[in-house]
Amino acid sequence: MTGKLYGVGVGPGDPELVTVKAARLIREADVIAYHSARHGRSNAKSIAAPYFRDGQIMEQLVYPVTTEDTDDYQGEIDAFYEEAAATLAAHLDAGRTVVVLAAGDPFFYGSYMHMHKRLAHRYEAEVVPGVTSVSGASAVLGTPLVERDEVLTVLPGTLPPAELAARIADTDCAAILKLGRTFGNVRQALEEAGRLDGAWYVERATTGRERTAKLADVDPESVPYFSLALLPSNSRPAQPGGEVVVVGLGPGHHSWLTPEAKRALESADDLVGYTTYLNRVPERPGQTKHASHNQVESERAAFALDLARRGSRVAVVSSGDPGVFAMATALLEVAAEHPDIPVRVLPGVTAANAVAAKAGAPLGHDYAVISLSDRLKPWDVIAERLEATAKADLVIAIYNPASKARTHQVADMRDLLLKHRSPDTPLIVGRDVGGPEEEIRVLTLGGLDPATIDMRCLLIIGSSQTVVTDQGVVFTPRRYPTS
Repeated sequence: MTGKLYGVGVGPGDPELVTVKAARLIREADVIAYHSARHGRSNAKSIAAPYFRDGQIMEQLVYPVTTEDTDDYQGEIDAFYEEAAATLAAHLDAGRTVVVLAAGDPFFYGSYMHMHKRLAHRYEAEVVPGVTSVSGASAVLGTPLVERDEVLTVLPGTLPPAELAARIADTDCAAILKLGRTFGNVRQALEEAGRLDGAWYVERATTGRERTAKLADVDPESVPYFSLALLPSNSRPAQPGGEVVVVGLGPGHHSWLTPEAKRALESADDLVGYTTYLNRVPERPGQTKHASHNQVESERAAFALDLARRGSRVAVVSSGDPGVFAMATALLEVAAEHPDIPVRVLPGVTAANAVAAKAGAPLGHDYAVISLSDRLKPWDVIAERLEATAKADLVIAIYNPASKARTHQVADMRDLLLKHRSPDTPLIVGRDVGGPEEEIRVLTLGGLDPATIDMRCLLIIGSSQTVVTDQGVVFTPRRYPTS
């Protein structure tokens, strides 16, 4: 009965990155085979050594030549692979289990694949994947390799510089292997592609001898074969003309859209936003809409910036004014890490201004704007701010008062304010202002029923000076009584 052949990936260098299955197979194998140059050293063997046991047969498969030694490299190396395969076949014919070690992954630029091609059709064979050098390099840099719909290209440094440059320029992210003597050509290709500034160099990743640096700063004479170049996620420089404009659509009706915002929407290549808001923007030929749900602001911002980096004019849409509890802050937080991409914020009519105008002029004097959502800040902070504004006798505009998951906030707010305000304090409830279900109700603070409030409402709570006329118009005088 013949033995079984295993191609076992042992990862990029750290023996602790050897998989559980790989470690077990190495311990159980009758024969451990590994490739090496004529100096006899083998990275794969060094990585796997902690898992060897006494009595195992070690087969060193020594490459006879390098490309510098002969004019017929391919012919001589093919003959070597045939000889190595015959050596392993003899062990398999004798019924021995043979593990061929491979640094990284066996099928990722690994020597094992040449044994597999020659033996797998004759013997039972299994490939055990390993952590690749590319994954190891990305991990030691602490930088995402590829994100969302970015394209990752893996390239050998042995390609001609012109071809390397063309492929590098045409991809989002890249890993370039087989450096060593090719480093000069790789650096040249990165420079020609305009990608040198974003390139990183990683040497012997995950080992005690690892080294990382900006590739532009690396001395070509110090580069070993076991190193690679990385263009990680978001390494592509911004293209001329690419920008992000954050556009405030206003609270609902298209007539409240400013001319500046309208021009930005019409000239954009890509429109990005929450589905409900994006649906308010008319379809235009040549534009692409990218809709998402309401709680992925950071991801939406990163996506918009990436589109701009590729040269796209991007409009990120937001209801009301984008700087008031909306997308401008989320986008600018992410954009702070990408200062090469221009970002503009265009104002819009706020929900508070729209409700106030429908009711009269309740924001005619000093006022505060507070969100009751405790998704991003604790309720204790909200309560402290409500109490401070109540004590200061400010008019208060309340955003995000309630949702299906948040049901206690409106009642808690009312009860807290009633400690400092009269129950007769005017209160305005604006619902779907500018939309088809628009409703304006003028109530009192004491008469507020929390069950009638949902996420589509905005509340304005008057100060001690706010007036409701006999016609139901609400305003806050510009003058405050003196002491």
